[in-house]
Amino acid sequence: MNKIITPIQIADITVVLGVIGFDVHVVGYRILQFALESQGIQVVPLGVLVSQEEFIEAAIETGAHAILVSSVYGHAQIDAAGLRDKCNEAGLENILLYIGGNLSIHDESYEEIQARFQGMGFDRVASPDTSPEDVICWLIEDLSKHRENLSYGA
Repeated sequence: MNKIITPIQIADITVVLGVIGFDVHVVGYRILQFALESQGIQVVPLGVLVSQEEFIEAAIETGAHAILVSSVYGHAQIDAAGLRDKCNEAGLENILLYIGGNLSIHDESYEEIQARFQGMGFDRVASPDTSPEDVICWLIEDLSKHRENLSYGA
């Protein structure tokens, strides 16, 4: 992968990454972790079976700019319900929330799934075919728009 050049200092970006709920699918999570780290992004890897509270605690402790939630087993709507509200209550109103993977067990279009998760407060919703490079570009784009929110004071 080629280095991405951006006005944002990539080495200053910290993200929390984990697989939410009762999901134990780790392949996509590991691919994304590798891609992020290879670009110099600081990753706080939480692994699998991660609760909402663990995501939030890690984001607070590390001053993360984003929480990246992975879910492949189709029950992300249940596992991620209320995560934005909990972030807000914990003082993380400006943290970026991304979710991706196989997010539904129903036969739905990506547009329907995306709308649902954006309605739940997620900034970005990645379909199963979203590339890690796309996620990195989203981070750069979103953080560039909100430079004043780059630090959460760990």
